Amino acid sequence: MISINNLTFEIGSRALYDEANWHIKPGDKAGLIGANGAGKSTLLKLIVGDYAPTSGTISMAKDLKIGYLNQDLLSYHSEKSILHVAMEAFERQNQLHTEIETLLQKLETDYSEEILNKLSDKQMEFEALDGYSIEFRAHEILAGLGFSDDEQKRPLATFSGGWRMRVMLARILLQTPDILLLDEPTNHLDLPSIKWLETYLHAFEGAIVIVSHDRYFLDKIINKTVESRKGKLNVYAGNYTFYLEEKSMREEIQGNQFKNQQAKIKQEEKLIERFRAKASKAKMVQSRIKALDRMDKVDAVDDDNPEVNFSFKFSKPSGRHVVTLENISKSYPNLEILKNTSGLIEKGDKIALIGANGKGKSTLLRIVADADKEFSGTSIKGHNVSQTFFAQHQLEALHLENSILQELVAFAPKHTETELRSILGCFLFTGDDVFKKIKVLSGGEKSRVALAKALTADANFLVLDEPTNHLDMASVNILIQALQQYEGTFIVVSHDRYFLDNIANKIWYIEEKEIKEYPGTYQEFEEWNSKRVIKPEKKVEKKVVKEEAPKEKKQPTDDTFRILQQKNKELSALEQKINTTEQQVKSLEFELAQEAVYSDAVKLQETTRQYNSIKATFDQLQTDWELLAEEIMGLEN
Repeated sequence: MISINNLTFEIGSRALYDEANWHIKPGDKAGLIGANGAGKSTLLKLIVGDYAPTSGTISMAKDLKIGYLNQDLLSYHSEKSILHVAMEAFERQNQLHTEIETLLQKLETDYSEEILNKLSDKQMEFEALDGYSIEFRAHEILAGLGFSDDEQKRPLATFSGGWRMRVMLARILLQTPDILLLDEPTNHLDLPSIKWLETYLHAFEGAIVIVSHDRYFLDKIINKTVESRKGKLNVYAGNYTFYLEEKSMREEIQGNQFKNQQAKIKQEEKLIERFRAKASKAKMVQSRIKALDRMDKVDAVDDDNPEVNFSFKFSKPSGRHVVTLENISKSYPNLEILKNTSGLIEKGDKIALIGANGKGKSTLLRIVADADKEFSGTSIKGHNVSQTFFAQHQLEALHLENSILQELVAFAPKHTETELRSILGCFLFTGDDVFKKIKVLSGGEKSRVALAKALTADANFLVLDEPTNHLDMASVNILIQALQQYEGTFIVVSHDRYFLDNIANKIWYIEEKEIKEYPGTYQEFEEWNSKRVIKPEKKVEKKVVKEEAPKEKKQPTDDTFRILQQKNKELSALEQKINTTEQQVKSLEFELAQEAVYSDAVKLQETTRQYNSIKATFDQLQTDWELLAEEIMGLEN
């Protein structure tokens, strides 16, 4: 289908690809992965002919039909409806439709056989190309990507960049190409649209090459993983999870080969050094030196998974209630987003705010962050809450003439340069990288700088809007580690399911214009939600039966009600004890870290004894709370 042979592509003095090879076969569904700057998007441009190779070849059949989604399509402008723009995919059908309309007009005055024959031929071809269903097909794909019937009638120019990109994706899918080249297709999609696209691509009969940092998305679709690394294209015969396992095995083998070779080299070098001065051994020494020079050296295994080695702390912990939302209502012209809804963010909450675009996620996030004041109801910050807000528009607030290090020094003067370099190292800026000017950075690099700034703020509450956009997988892993170590509270909007599943302990979603909460991880929420919506038709039946169902008639007895009241009081008392004990545990942990304690054997022994005792009490209280909570839920049901 497409054959890449000995491809070399140079930018200045740097070889982005150096004699790279890859053969894309019919039916391949490949994920093209690699660090930012590894040349993934460049390779797609080379395939479609936007760039020319320095050397080597990219060959394909002349009639191969390629559908190419890339970020440059955002510049496409049209005052026509998005349904019309999507239908531009049907080039021949549209041409035939115009010709048929023209012939029909001519028939009003000219009934010649020539006109009738032309009309018949055009109509037959139009029908053979399924021309009468193209509007339905366009409507169906736009609906899958999140556009309502009314929105499909609106001009493309009235939509934001992210929504325009969806229209471009719809147009490409409607072209039914032989191969799809998709550069970060999920960047502008919400979770329902990502799931729809997964289903569509899974059933797509042609070949697919996807550049994406969304590992869950890749795992659902691809059957081959191609890693762009050090100028080469390394192929793995499986999805992203398979790639991780296979790469780990390959690196283990490579690591052992490297160690063995290094041991052999050292042994040879000792032998050469020992006999170098002896004339009788000169021939043997020269022979061994030449053998070492000719040896194919095994590279050491690079660490592609850096770990966070900096503790993100803040000077003051917040109170128990971080943000209290009461009777919040928010409307835009002709659109009600939130209606008389309430919510509570408590200390230690790691909240993922999820849902379809247009449901009010970003609006709610801005209300929580005090960035939107135009609403009714109250949003109250708790005691000692210090907040930082990260959103994509804040990349524009970076000072372009500053170096990366200067940007952080100016923002976080309390941190030493060593600490700031350590933080930047966590976000993959090492060595002289920290002296790069902000203005020369890519979008992903600017995102990492802005995230580093957010985490150096002395804040115990983080509000994060799509923090993984434009990040590669290594950077997403860094952010996951940072948030897992972060001891404060945060709320985050993201469509990256792997990211959400690794950082959230509570899910918020907006349903019927109200904030709803699920107390668990994203994966647990997905399992619960899939069962909840399996058969929506039965909801109506339940409403009818519900009035006569014994369960509905059954009311709690006075005894049950009194027991519930007592159990809830006990639960509240336990929560207070847990909070108090948790502070004692942290206080003793702080003492154990003091030199005055750990350098004094007697003090250390006594403090350790106290810590073990309090920690055991704390663990028991948590167990008691879980048992009591389960008992209360049993009584309520």
